Order: sequence, then structure tokens, then C-alpha cells
Amino acid sequence: MTTAALVAAVLMQAAPSPDLSWVAGYWLDCSGGREVSETWSDPRAGLSVGHAVTVSGGEVAFEMSHIGPTPQGLAYVAQPGGAPPTAFVLAESGPARAVFANPDNDFPTRIIYERAGDRLSARIEGEIGGQARSMTWEFTAAPLNTRCPT
Repeated sequence: MTTAALVAAVLMQAAPSPDLSWVAGYWLDCSGGREVSETWSDPRAGLSVGHAVTVSGGEVAFEMSHIGPTPQGLAYVAQPGGAPPTAFVLAESGPARAVFANPDNDFPTRIIYERAGDRLSARIEGEIGGQARSMTWEFTAAPLNTRCPT
């Protein structure tokens, strides 16, 4: 290992990870005629594991994800529909906000989580065909496996 790589590895280990425990829980969004749930574990040894399920128009989709250390730093790693993992490195964080970025991804290039009380907002941003695009989910904390009213 080169001296620069060794120094970088030591700094990465020494740098405290931001506290993202505020993401943990079961979150439900019943807006727009769809049901979206996200479930996040509390951080364990720096790793939080999540999954999302979306039911809309009789169709179902899922995403597996985790937030944890990578060689590039703390990252949100997404696998929508079981696709290969894509990492979004933590670019900004605060007491109840985290922004993850991957400028090389087609869409999205940013993932933003913000929490206010029992509300969790998730937003993805980027460009499609040269046009700025985004999607937002407004989740409410709920007991595990709660479903949207039918």
C-alpha cells in the first residue's frame, strides 16, 4: 500500500461518521394513488439496511438499499428492482438532513433525505434529456407493515 493510500485509509477510519439514526423506522406514503413504504434499520457498526416497496395500479416494485462505508466514503447504495448496486456518496449532512450524490449516474444524481418529527421526506434529483427532473416522497412514521387505507 502506498503512503498516500495508507494515510487516506487511516483518515477514513478516524473520521467520525455522521449520525443518520434519524432515518431508522418504518415510513409510509399514501399519496398520488400509490402506497410506498420504506423500512430502515438503525445503524449497526456504521451500516443501515433499507428496503422500499411501491404498489401502484396493481403493479409492485421494490428497492434494496443500504447506507454504509465504501472506499469513497459513507454512501447510500441502491439496488432498484434487484439491479446492480449504485453508490451515492454522502455530500452533505446535518442533524436531520443527508444528501448523497453520484454525478456519473444517469438518473438520479442526488438523493436527499430530511426528517421533521414523524415526517421523512425523500427526494431524487437529476436530469433526463437535458431537463431537470425530480421526484419526492413524503413519508409518515407508522407501525411496521402498516398499509395505506383502501
